[in-house]
Amino acid sequence: MMRLGKGPFEGLAVRLEPLGRHHREALREALNRDPECWDVQYSRGASDHFESYWAGLTSGRARTAFAVLLRSSGRLVGTTSYLDASPRDRSVEIGSTYYVPEVRGGVVNPETKLLLLTHAFDRGAHRVQFSIDGRNARSQAAVAKLGAVQEAVLRRHRVTWTGHVRDTVIFSIVDREWPDVRSRLHRRVLAALDHAGRGTGSSTTADLPSAEGEAPPSPSSEELAASRGHSTPSTAG
Repeated sequence: MMRLGKGPFEGLAVRLEPLGRHHREALREALNRDPECWDVQYSRGASDHFESYWAGLTSGRARTAFAVLLRSSGRLVGTTSYLDASPRDRSVEIGSTYYVPEVRGGVVNPETKLLLLTHAFDRGAHRVQFSIDGRNARSQAAVAKLGAVQEAVLRRHRVTWTGHVRDTVIFSIVDREWPDVRSRLHRRVLAALDHAGRGTGSSTTADLPSAEGEAPPSPSSEELAASRGHSTPSTAG
């Protein structure tokens, strides 16, 4: 059986906390930072849609929602969720992910996914799924970059908040693929932190995103071991 905890999960650059009322106004502000991005989302979280979006995130029905915080400042920069966990089948989906524009393309997404994936597979998951609107090329590219495999396209699958009937692209990572995916994610996180450190004259992460370019040489085994020590999620439930 797979038994997922609720965090908090802490990495080198980000901390994932169970979403609570004390995050409400910071999340409202974050969701309003990119009004155009909601056009290719199943539901809308910005502006006058926030109350219903918040209710969905915090209802507890088939969902564990997290606030994504920068460790360097405590600033809330997004949200993500475990969805539709099936302990018997040992499967779970990661979705409802949103980040403010200025942290996209840096360390936040790969380390957030590293924390959630590590926890899921450590707790017995056989499969982690991602479901993405067929129009959302950016999110599909980001999930493929994690190492997820595209499995299928569900045609005319869901009706979004705009009334659009969307195709849903299904990706997954399974347990036998996880060791290689985990190693790649560790390298991405270390590379992004190194880039951020060089950009600010510091070896520690800053409250600014890094821009990802060509990957540097793979880190040493000592670096990976140190990273695992910091990035492995807490099992606090």
